[in-house]
Amino acid sequence: MTLGKKKLGAKGETIAASFLRNAGYRIVHRNYRVRMGEIDIIAEQDDSLVFIEVKTRTDHRYGTPSESVTLQKQKKLSKIALDYMNKLGCHNRPARFDVVAVQLPGPNKTALRNASIEIIRNAFNLCYDNE
Repeated sequence: MTLGKKKLGAKGETIAASFLRNAGYRIVHRNYRVRMGEIDIIAEQDDSLVFIEVKTRTDHRYGTPSESVTLQKQKKLSKIALDYMNKLGCHNRPARFDVVAVQLPGPNKTALRNASIEIIRNAFNLCYDNE
């Protein structure tokens, strides 16, 4: 991943975290990393634990932000979420996967006041490999 993409992703995650707080989510972790990968944001809303993937785009050349959460990505996020829940011992707690799509407009790609942000609640279910 190029430095530009990392900066764009970090900017999108910061925007998403602020938006989520304003929408009533309580952020528990940002950038939860384990050997198999990372979950951008882990939050709580009501009684649910919410695993959030943030996708940031500046144009639709490669599709919309939410379209980039492929089945392969869903499986990876599912494994990381199960790892997190195992470590916390919270298997009986309601949990879901949300996607936050951040679209940054404008030629300089930094016009935050005009950012388009969409929360897709229950974006996908827990995914298992059949291996």
